[in-house]
Amino acid sequence: MSIPRMVKMNLLSLFFLVSTVAKSYQLTCQNELRRPEYSDISVECGTSSISLAILICPVVYTGYNESLLILNHIFNMPECKGTLDDSVTPPVVRFTFPLNMTNACGSKFLTSSAAGTGMFADFSNIQTVNVSGAVRSHDPTTGVVTYNAELKYYYSCAYPLEYLINNTQVEVSASSIAVTDKNGSFVSTLTMEIFNDINYTTPLDIPPLGLELRTTIFVQVQADNLTAQYHVLLDRCYASISPNPTNSTFFNLFVPCSSDQMTTVYGNGNGHQSRFSFPAFRFIEQQNQTVSTYYLHCITRLCEISTCSGFQQCNSRRRRDVDPTDASEATILSSIPIVTKNDKSLTSKEEAVSGTKSDSDSRIGLGIAVGVLTLAVIVVVAAAAIFYRRNRVF
Repeated sequence: MSIPRMVKMNLLSLFFLVSTVAKSYQLTCQNELRRPEYSDISVECGTSSISLAILICPVVYTGYNESLLILNHIFNMPECKGTLDDSVTPPVVRFTFPLNMTNACGSKFLTSSAAGTGMFADFSNIQTVNVSGAVRSHDPTTGVVTYNAELKYYYSCAYPLEYLINNTQVEVSASSIAVTDKNGSFVSTLTMEIFNDINYTTPLDIPPLGLELRTTIFVQVQADNLTAQYHVLLDRCYASISPNPTNSTFFNLFVPCSSDQMTTVYGNGNGHQSRFSFPAFRFIEQQNQTVSTYYLHCITRLCEISTCSGFQQCNSRRRRDVDPTDASEATILSSIPIVTKNDKSLTSKEEAVSGTKSDSDSRIGLGIAVGVLTLAVIVVVAAAAIFYRRNRVF
């Protein structure tokens, strides 16, 4: 039975491809040539880019090389092609593309909303953006049939857009080959700083004895190395006596649609910086201490430019005024300690001086009154004696 000519050509091209690829990777792969497995892909969800790493040896075993792995069907963009990294063992093909809607090598962006849970349970609209796509093999075989298995590597990164600024590392799920879901976090791009001028150029220097009460403190929450499509929106900022506000006295500087009358907001939700200021105060609970020390905390939302205005509308949000112990499971990144002078000792000295002066004045007044009264009595007695003697003479 003869083999059709077209099939012979396909078999020859397949044999040539596998032979060529196998020879070029023989020294690199050595004993790593095997069928693909679910652990052959890893995903890194960065703040400005996403990186993929796919083991090359199972790809070679299937009949392909790195040039035949295509990201999201994009063939004509060099920055979207994979590159072989044989400096690691086993070697991998790496793809790195920017986290940007306009140029993410064909990745799909999907923003979803859901009611908040846990520390954000009082927020009715918490957003998450999911970035997903796939790396597929490209079969160069021509003809009616092929003997190459198709490879598909799916990836996705889910980024929550609401954060409590803290120093806790985010735990992420493990990765797999065919479908990899892994969480990333923008929280590392967020910082909080305090300044002593409205231009936010000079960091606030707190003296050892504390700030004078009513000193204006300027606060800035900023996102660095963040993709341009998101802005910083402060949902709530408050001060607490403890760096970790669990079971600690707290004071709200502002909450959604409301703020303390002494707090001034200069910019919020309009860019990569949100700013506000407030006058230095002290906690009454610390009145018996030389200085009052407290820390600032901000719940910060990253919102897409097109949706920030919606979150700034009061009718689309629920007002929040809750105890920060809701976030007891988080380790909070506080501002540097803010220390204010406690003026109680000065007040007490003034009161003591005033009281001493008052007592002295009272004693002087009483002595004068007694002297006048004594003199009056002597005058009356003398007058009575003179009058009595005159009556006896007559």
